[in-house]
Amino acid sequence: MSRAHLLRDRPVARQVLLLQVGSVLLLVVIGILLASYDARKDAHSRAAQRAVDVAETVADSPTVRSALRGGDPTAVLQPWTEEVRRDTATDFVVVMGLDRTRYTHTDPAQIGRKFVGDLGGAPQGHVFTQQYTGTLGPSVRAVVPVKDGGRVVALVSVGIRVSNINRGLRRDVTAIALAGGAVLLVGLSGAWLLGRRLHRVTHGLGERELARMYEYHSAVLHSVREGLLLLDGDGRVQLVNDEARRLLDLPDDVLGTPVEDLGLAPGLVAAARGSTAEADDLYLAGERILVVSSAPARWDGRDVGAVVTLRDHTELRAVTGELEVVRRLTESLRSQNHESANRLHTVVSLIEMGRTGDAVEFATEELQLAQLLTDRVVGAVDDPVVAALLLGKTAEAAERGVELRIEGTLPPHEGIAPRDLVTVLGNLVDNALDALADTPTRRIDVRLSGDATAVRIEVGDSGAGLDDEDAGRVLDRGWTTKAAPGAGRGLGLALVAQVARSHGGDVAVGRSTLGGAAFTVTLRPGAVS
Repeated sequence: MSRAHLLRDRPVARQVLLLQVGSVLLLVVIGILLASYDARKDAHSRAAQRAVDVAETVADSPTVRSALRGGDPTAVLQPWTEEVRRDTATDFVVVMGLDRTRYTHTDPAQIGRKFVGDLGGAPQGHVFTQQYTGTLGPSVRAVVPVKDGGRVVALVSVGIRVSNINRGLRRDVTAIALAGGAVLLVGLSGAWLLGRRLHRVTHGLGERELARMYEYHSAVLHSVREGLLLLDGDGRVQLVNDEARRLLDLPDDVLGTPVEDLGLAPGLVAAARGSTAEADDLYLAGERILVVSSAPARWDGRDVGAVVTLRDHTELRAVTGELEVVRRLTESLRSQNHESANRLHTVVSLIEMGRTGDAVEFATEELQLAQLLTDRVVGAVDDPVVAALLLGKTAEAAERGVELRIEGTLPPHEGIAPRDLVTVLGNLVDNALDALADTPTRRIDVRLSGDATAVRIEVGDSGAGLDDEDAGRVLDRGWTTKAAPGAGRGLGLALVAQVARSHGGDVAVGRSTLGGAAFTVTLRPGAVS
């Protein structure tokens, strides 16, 4: 395996640590080299300036001019310049004539000999500096003129050996190296701490593993047929797949948006933000019925957000509603079969008792009542499915001791499917039956009306009714007045509102003439959305 593959197999945290260590080392070394170069340059510059200052001071001294006028300048200047050299920590102070003859020198043997080195513009009255190797070795020196009455009469050269300059430079470089080492230690410590945190965040995975996980993760998320929504601890959307975007009609820039700002139903938002796991609950999202499961997401014992899965249940719910109608009709037929058996036994017993007249009268009366109910329902509703539903609801109400009255007629409309009418009537009547569970007076009035532009269905009961606050929330998914809400509770009236909206209508909540709640649904066949 190549070194490149071995490097990619290392954890990302270790790769970052090595990169940071190399970067810190490189930066510190470069910094030390640059600082050392700058310190060397400054040391030579300071030495040259110090030599110029000392030379100018000596050249301006009255002692020098007075000695030069005398017959033996060396006798006066040699001890004096040596004292100046020691006091100023320089390596030589040479006073010379314009012909380069030395009057003074650190080495007395050099007195009287010619000065070695360039003079530059000093004989013309200028200051001259250079680095030159003379009798004492390499040195940084300055040559300045001695003027008497405005005329150059001699020269002064002051020098500092390079070895002495470098001795001080080594002290400076040592301090720079110590500071660089401290910076390197701090940098390496920071890199190590950052590497530890990165190792913890990436769970010790290498770059190829992370890339593979991301590729698989993205492929799975966008290929599954369930909608998936991931929220962080603040309820902001951090991940959403294609199916969730479709089911919830989410915009492309949804990431980072609080779930409360997505325009979802309050019940669905509450389920997504819930702190406990919920499985397979039904919610409305626009015109869709969704099966929603949510669970808090935890890592290392701490909450990191929530995971919400969504499945489209619209068509299945519609079919289930029709099956529910069939089930209720079956129960109604079973109940009627039971009642018919009782009546038949009564008729047979009356005949056996020889009371045939009473038997005929009893049978005829029951048939008339049953036929009258059937005629009234069929006359009110032309659609056989809706008529069957109302007959079943009437039988169910009778079993539960509730009087169900049907008034008015429902005109036929091709723009309204029987399934929608079953949804509206079935859920409204069921809701009214539940509302009468604990009331002494039990009655439900169903009023049907309509014309060419609209169909109206009103269901009122004699229950306790709804106050203003409850009336404003009763159409929300998940809202219920029942004592034990659970999966599917609070969905019926929300489905009614959904059907009304899909046909350009609405649902009005008020108080019925019986004293309980009244729901009036208006459907407009020509305004199907």
